Amino acid sequence: MKLNKISAMFSGTKYKANNLTLFGAALTAMLTMPAYAAEEEVEPNTDDIEVIAVKGIFGSLKAANLHKRTDSRIVDAIVAEDIGKLPDDNIAEALQRITGVSIESDFGVGESVTIRGVTENLILLNGRSTAGPGRSGISLDDFPSSFLKTVEVIKSPTPEMIEGALGGTVNMQTVRPLELSEPLVAITLDGEYADKTENIAPKFTAAMGDNWDLGSAGTFGAALNFSYIDREIRRDEFFNKVTLEDNIDLDGDGVVDVSNGPNGKYIRTTENTVEQKTEQRERTAYGISLQWEPEDTDANIYLDMNATSLDGGQAAYSILDVGGSVVPRSDSYYDGNGQIRNYDLEGVFVIPKTWSDFTTSESFSHALGGEWNINDNIEISAEYSLSKSEDRQTASEFNLRPIERTDPTLDLVTHKTTSTTIGGDGIPSHVYADTELLTNPDNLVFREFYHKTLDTENEEQAFRFDFKIHDIGVDFISAVKAGIRITDRDYTANRFDLKPNGNTLKDAYKKATDSNGLYSPTWIDNPIISDSFTTVNLNNSFNQTGIAGQNDLLNYHVYDAERLKDADATYLLVQQMLQNTSYAMNGSLADNMVEDNGAYKVINEKTRAIYAQFHLDFEDLTAVVGGRYVETDLESSVVDSVDSDGNKVLTTGKNDYADFLPSLNVTYNLADDSLLRFAAAKVMRRADFDELSPALSIDNSLVTGTQGSYQLEPYRVTQYDLSFEHYLSEGGLVSAAIFYKDVGSFTQTDSSCLADSDTVNGQNTTQWNNICLLDTAGVSQGNIVNATEAQGLAYVEAEKAAGRTGIVIDTDVNGGSGEVTGLELAYQQQFTFLPGLWSGFGVNTNYTYADSSQPDGNPLLGISNHTANGQVYWENDDFQFRLAYNWRDRYLHEQTVKRVQTVGALGYNVFNQNDPTADNYDPTVGNSYREARGQFDFSASWDINDHFTVVANAVNLTGEPIEYTTELGSTWNYSEADRRYTVGVRAKF
Repeated sequence: MKLNKISAMFSGTKYKANNLTLFGAALTAMLTMPAYAAEEEVEPNTDDIEVIAVKGIFGSLKAANLHKRTDSRIVDAIVAEDIGKLPDDNIAEALQRITGVSIESDFGVGESVTIRGVTENLILLNGRSTAGPGRSGISLDDFPSSFLKTVEVIKSPTPEMIEGALGGTVNMQTVRPLELSEPLVAITLDGEYADKTENIAPKFTAAMGDNWDLGSAGTFGAALNFSYIDREIRRDEFFNKVTLEDNIDLDGDGVVDVSNGPNGKYIRTTENTVEQKTEQRERTAYGISLQWEPEDTDANIYLDMNATSLDGGQAAYSILDVGGSVVPRSDSYYDGNGQIRNYDLEGVFVIPKTWSDFTTSESFSHALGGEWNINDNIEISAEYSLSKSEDRQTASEFNLRPIERTDPTLDLVTHKTTSTTIGGDGIPSHVYADTELLTNPDNLVFREFYHKTLDTENEEQAFRFDFKIHDIGVDFISAVKAGIRITDRDYTANRFDLKPNGNTLKDAYKKATDSNGLYSPTWIDNPIISDSFTTVNLNNSFNQTGIAGQNDLLNYHVYDAERLKDADATYLLVQQMLQNTSYAMNGSLADNMVEDNGAYKVINEKTRAIYAQFHLDFEDLTAVVGGRYVETDLESSVVDSVDSDGNKVLTTGKNDYADFLPSLNVTYNLADDSLLRFAAAKVMRRADFDELSPALSIDNSLVTGTQGSYQLEPYRVTQYDLSFEHYLSEGGLVSAAIFYKDVGSFTQTDSSCLADSDTVNGQNTTQWNNICLLDTAGVSQGNIVNATEAQGLAYVEAEKAAGRTGIVIDTDVNGGSGEVTGLELAYQQQFTFLPGLWSGFGVNTNYTYADSSQPDGNPLLGISNHTANGQVYWENDDFQFRLAYNWRDRYLHEQTVKRVQTVGALGYNVFNQNDPTADNYDPTVGNSYREARGQFDFSASWDINDHFTVVANAVNLTGEPIEYTTELGSTWNYSEADRRYTVGVRAKF
């Protein structure tokens, strides 16, 4: 950490005037703010509130209730049962027990939270921002829960809080060493079993700390945390492409059968796909906290350092069948949604792919700060923090193509067959007429080796200064608090692709020619690569969803994914295969990686904030009121050109805006055990970094891409909350809350068709019905036009050759308004009034209702109407058992999903989600919903003695899969991940 980095934030010529102006404005605001302004945390009267020793499940819940009761904001919390021991091993999975909180998972592991149906939230560590790959901060599965003493979910902000959360703020709090009353050493060693991979993962955590009285030199404390896990987990997915087609003659009697689908259409599924991915994730994390307190001064200085490292790799397979015409069978029928069941697809071919798409990361969050109570009336604090995240995404593919065995030729024949689809419970049955379609080496040739790297770096420096005055001479003002915060954020991203001789290896089987100018594909039994192939037929595929019958997509011969993890070794194999062809490659893999200047992004964002808040105290009524004013300056740069020396010449777009964010939090004591709260606030959220760069990100097939805009304004929301809390004897709670969020601006996706000359030779037309068609070659257009079923692949190929195919580009733009309205109910109690063993039982349950809308009539993303959580537990002095259940109903997961992009409520089978004035407008096309799902988790512990405890956990105890459906209710995607079981021992001294 260098002091010149700190001073540079204040000394830049460009910002000197602004900094002085802001500081002056802060001081003026404090001195002139009218007497009705107020604070973040009222000093509550706790004379009659029980002091809680946090021990066991009930102790943790009681402590969380005390935290909620004494805070001036609307807040929920989780308090560790013991030092470094949250109720769940994963922070996100622990937070889903809180009222109004749901989680998003990756491979079945919780990684992010949705608060009151909103995903745009903020993750803080000890009240300061953290750096992750995006705007929200560090991923919750990257930070060990063992480091934490408390996790807050703050639903009503106060002026001193960092801006950027629309749903709520998650504040993770670690133990400070001067808080320790005695030396601490705590060690946990677990083994976690994942039932799909059948792998046992070691998990180790350690915490130690102490403080020492140094006499006249004051008191010094130190705490150290360390965590390590190396797990292997798997996800199985089955999904289709869904389209709407005209009614057909099912029984061959010459009369078209009516499907009961919308607009005279039936639902058809094609492009059956199985993807099975195994990830090995190795996470190492440490936390160090140092704290010093002088002997004769009420002050302390602290240094916090936290870092995490994520490494590993992915082994994944994708089996996709393409094409084919529907042929009804004698048992064909339409179901209640108008979807055809039990039919043949004639003329399909299958594409096997081995791939790996894994992100390694290094992140840290360090802070140096101090707190000083100058006297009984004045407190000041200051902190400098530096957070940084570095991520590298490595994506590799080794793709095959079904080509019939032949000598070198210019007439390659695709190997096709007939697929029979039979529905039933779970994954449909798919049987191929060619029973060796995916295993016979005579059918499969090497198609392409693809490799890319994406590097992102996200660094934030922040400085804040706060001061608080307790007595300003006005009886009902208990304190005034004000401060400033200045940040400087740098975000960069670049991309490199394997492009030997300036081109990718796309479709090498039909483009790489031998010395005679003939295609000479490499079949997979070629001695160069034959030892690198494996047959995959997992015995526990889709064991949660179930399979309706024989499914030939689950038995396939592919390039070994474990070998693909070593991209350099795979490159050398491909180099050998192509050495005597027109695609011959020289040099190493690194020598042939070419930077994609079009994807290069540089973003600098500077913010300056001031706030003032007043703490009001009218005996039974207390309040915090004030405002936060924040300015944002954004510069977003992309590559304009490259000079003769190979240096990038950047072009920069600028945007700046300011927001005033007032807030009010009022608490009224109805009785000694009952509180009524009201809160109102304006909040804002800046767009994510990918959304703020006009750099293009285009997929390997040159079919789809995304692009951002530096002109995006932030989300702006006005929110209101009203809650009632009644605290039962023995630490119980009954509460109810209603909330309303008025979304003044949010982003929505616009799609356009981009003209790009690279499509003529580089575009992959296998999934031809996803390719947009241009009216005029070389001219981009705003509307999306796809080929019809009657036109087919041949038509798209001809349009491609003429330069009239484009790339579908999704761009986020500022949209209109929307709203979220909801209700929260919670009940928590331990039945200590019951006799004997029954007194150890307790319950903790909550329910959330949320309703939302956006201008096009769709609900907002990620918001379930109904969410419920429940925990039943029993404990005594030595044993603890807990069974937890969480459930949420159907919600809109994504819009404009390519696999279902023409499926909407009106049944046009045309993609027009953007232009209400155009024909066939339907805002619901492309909608994908996640169906209702519930999950059981279980935990238990046994205290052998005062030092040793045996612990056990089970996540997703009953193995619940996830289903995704279209706007019309037909299932298009099934996904399932491991059940995880953990057994371990914890020692504390």
